[in-house]
Amino acid sequence: MPPRTRTVPRKSPRQERSRATVEAILEATARVLLRDGYDRASTNRIAAAAGVSVGSLYQYFPSKEALAAALIDRHMTETEALLRVPEDAMDRPLPELARMLVRGMLRAHAVHPKLHQVLMEHVPKVGRLERRRDLDAVAERLVRGLLELRKDEIRKVDLDLATFVIIASVEAVTHKAATDRPELLTDARVEDELLELVMRYLSPRSGPWIEGRAKPPSRRAAPGPKR
Repeated sequence: MPPRTRTVPRKSPRQERSRATVEAILEATARVLLRDGYDRASTNRIAAAAGVSVGSLYQYFPSKEALAAALIDRHMTETEALLRVPEDAMDRPLPELARMLVRGMLRAHAVHPKLHQVLMEHVPKVGRLERRRDLDAVAERLVRGLLELRKDEIRKVDLDLATFVIIASVEAVTHKAATDRPELLTDARVEDELLELVMRYLSPRSGPWIEGRAKPPSRRAAPGPKR
């Protein structure tokens, strides 16, 4: 039986100098993953990029899998902070709350979009690396909780299914933007379109949900031939 890959750090830094070393190693890990890809990345390359010895790296991380897991942990922390809706905002109108969630998902993908793609798609699911699934769980808890809180304001729908549809739809757009057109992640029009998509899906009525939404220019019919 092959040895089990260790994905847990050996120890946590306690002194400021040690914390700076670990931060340099993690930043170097991100650069090497982006430059070389996960398969070609190695602890030797990462140590060289960080300007530390391999021995110093191994004091904290036993493998490149442990390094990738640490990056995923950091990415999850950033994502959860961006997705969190303050408790004092929960009494705001539903479209405002939905906008907060949509904006949070866009911003979460806008943080190192290429690194997000590498971590989510190319790093194998072993040990603590399986925690990538927790990123989905964060969004699911928030959306499901919001729908439960405002279920009297939306059409009758299975809340679990609606949660899945909303997250899958917004995730598909944000992920596509992150990989192909990252500039769209900070484009206000994309936020508006996603909000319109979500609110129309949940709406018990018809009509636009965004007040003051810019209307596309009207197309006049081409004049017919003169007689």
